[in-house]
Amino acid sequence: MSFLTAGCREHPPATTTTTTTTTARRREKIRAIAFDLFTLFDPTTVARVAERVLPGRAVAFCDTWRVRQFEYSWIHAAAGQYRDFRAVTEEALSYAAEVHDVVLTEEARATLLCAYEELDPWPDTRPALEAFKRAGLVLAPLANYTPTMIERLLRHGGVRDLFDHVISTDRARTFKPDPRAYALGPQVFGLARESIAFSAFGGWDAAGARWFGYPTFWVNRLGQAKEQLRPGPDATGSTLRDLAAWIERSGA
Repeated sequence: MSFLTAGCREHPPATTTTTTTTTARRREKIRAIAFDLFTLFDPTTVARVAERVLPGRAVAFCDTWRVRQFEYSWIHAAAGQYRDFRAVTEEALSYAAEVHDVVLTEEARATLLCAYEELDPWPDTRPALEAFKRAGLVLAPLANYTPTMIERLLRHGGVRDLFDHVISTDRARTFKPDPRAYALGPQVFGLARESIAFSAFGGWDAAGARWFGYPTFWVNRLGQAKEQLRPGPDATGSTLRDLAAWIERSGA
């Protein structure tokens, strides 16, 4: 079945999918897709919300917040001192406020934290998910968000009905790119990892998923530079349409 005939904001046009595999792999039929949430929802929404709270300072503030958010998650995981993603996000927010000499009211803190649960879906998100469902694929987010954060975001974006499962790395008390986080996919789907396509937003996540053994597609929405991690993703594109074309060629 062709995904491409299936049926916010302006974004650059889709780019042609580029295969980036460096080693040959035996292909299994793709039966499910695990999505990083940011391939479905635009994380730059947070900066737009922050601009209302911190006019003229939001971009630099959010850059600091975002970097520390991931650094703290990885530090907690590596040190065996797990805290869930909501708590880590709060820690990173407090750090950013101190760095930028910002005093946040409780209302401002709540607004900024809730922004991560109220991201705008990318324009192609629902049409692509509907096409994947019609093709018989089983769908789930596989994210560092807590289960509650995932549920709120999916419902906010109006796409909760299109997912068969919700997979939070909180279940493994770790974060991607820990292999234990990716291992939740086969456990929940009940499928071999080779039958689960992974849709990654970050280049580091694409590498982690590929190393775990998922057929991996990097949805490079923001045109980020290619990571120097080997082996990298099996293929790269900029939209879910590109992902669909790759899965179709892979024999789904």
